[in-house]
Amino acid sequence: MNSIQQKIFLYNTLTRKKEEFAPNHPPYVGMYVCGPTVYGDAHLGHARPAVTFDVIYRYLKFCGYKVRYVRNITDVGHLENDADEGEDKIQRKARLEQLEPMEIVQRYTNSYHRNMDQLNVLRPDIEPRATGHIIEQQALVKKILENGFAYESDGSVYFDVEKYNRKYPYGILSGRRLEELQAFTRELEGSSEKRSPYDFALWKKAQPTHIMRWPSPWSDGFPGWHLECSAMGARYLGETFDIHGGGMDLIFPHHEAEIAQSMAATGKQPVRYWIHNNMVTINGQKMGKSLGNFITLDEIFRGKHPQLQRAYSPMNIRFFILQAHYRSTLDFSNEALQASEKGYKRLLEAYRTLHTLSPAQESTFDVSKLRHNCFDAMNDDFNTPVVIAHLFEGVKAINSTKAGTEQLTSEDIESLKDTFRTFIFDILGLLDESTLENTHLIEELVGLLIEIRWEARARKDWATSDRIRDRLKDIGIQLKDSKEGTEWSYIT
Repeated sequence: MNSIQQKIFLYNTLTRKKEEFAPNHPPYVGMYVCGPTVYGDAHLGHARPAVTFDVIYRYLKFCGYKVRYVRNITDVGHLENDADEGEDKIQRKARLEQLEPMEIVQRYTNSYHRNMDQLNVLRPDIEPRATGHIIEQQALVKKILENGFAYESDGSVYFDVEKYNRKYPYGILSGRRLEELQAFTRELEGSSEKRSPYDFALWKKAQPTHIMRWPSPWSDGFPGWHLECSAMGARYLGETFDIHGGGMDLIFPHHEAEIAQSMAATGKQPVRYWIHNNMVTINGQKMGKSLGNFITLDEIFRGKHPQLQRAYSPMNIRFFILQAHYRSTLDFSNEALQASEKGYKRLLEAYRTLHTLSPAQESTFDVSKLRHNCFDAMNDDFNTPVVIAHLFEGVKAINSTKAGTEQLTSEDIESLKDTFRTFIFDILGLLDESTLENTHLIEELVGLLIEIRWEARARKDWATSDRIRDRLKDIGIQLKDSKEGTEWSYIT
């Protein structure tokens, strides 16, 4: 089955319909996903797109496609109100913690990677940072200026939305017409630099207190948030590539601006298939710090949040995410997580039971139909909840065979084993819970040793502190101390 045999239909946000997937870039499929702005710990809103596109990546590779998966790190230019005003989110965090901005970037990039590893999200093939591609972004600004779709204003460069809209339709991804945009646009301090309030920054002149800045033909400044993905997508995947994705909150203005920038520079649509996952709610409410329901992944894995009854494992969270279609709202609650945990345990127990079954001469369960149905579900816009529902039909057959009310031949038992392995582990990317429990135990023990070490340091008991650090290093665990605490990682 590891060849391109599957006819995949996916929902394209741009056309608002399901389309047969036909990649444009042999020998590889180009896929670009908007990654995190690294100024805080990863939360549920980061987990959902990561898991969604991880499954798409896994499935395309399983079907035989060579995929080049690019997921960026935003480490400059994302301002507080996403409207070209306010302080850079990373610089603000650095100022509050009295650190260098790149210290903030590195800390939270490391934390994000650790959480993604816990969720068994595969690393992308390329993970570019915005600050590493300033030259490409400036080149893109120059091209847009040369083509007449941008203007300079007091050292900043803005995209001219009205002029662009006279040649190309603006709003084709979000469905918003230009005349309606005024209702979505706030008048902000400093917006007088713009010809229209809905124009957006390609390059911003840095104020004297702004740390993150680079020289340019227009000013010492920094790139606009939307610019980075256009520049890095073209750099690694070409002017037109196959799949671009992220959360639905990015449709407007971020992805709409990306389309406009690329069209203004090249005259080509940059992406063939736009895919967006829906939002995560908590007990029916949108997640937000102001509502007190903002939960980081570390808090979930450790059970350290008032909204949580207890800790939930990374595989519990991954299975929970996959039980809803990526385009549906996902409502997070203790009850939903507990039901998800029971379901995943049943799935794993059935897989283990499958290895103990005695074969019969004839089968009373159609394994080939189950396998076919699972592929049909994946080919229908990556419908993971339907895949899981079909796998539970297999669970029922396994348990009935064990009880003696169903029969499976030796050949069908082997086929069912392969089907469960393929979909549970290879495509859905789940891990055996017992392995995860061992990992969780290690994390808890290391955390406890770090606490004991900090208590020793507080008593100026340097001998105990050093002994804990050195013994952990001996068994392959490295500690890194900072003013904020101690981080640990495996020595590779």
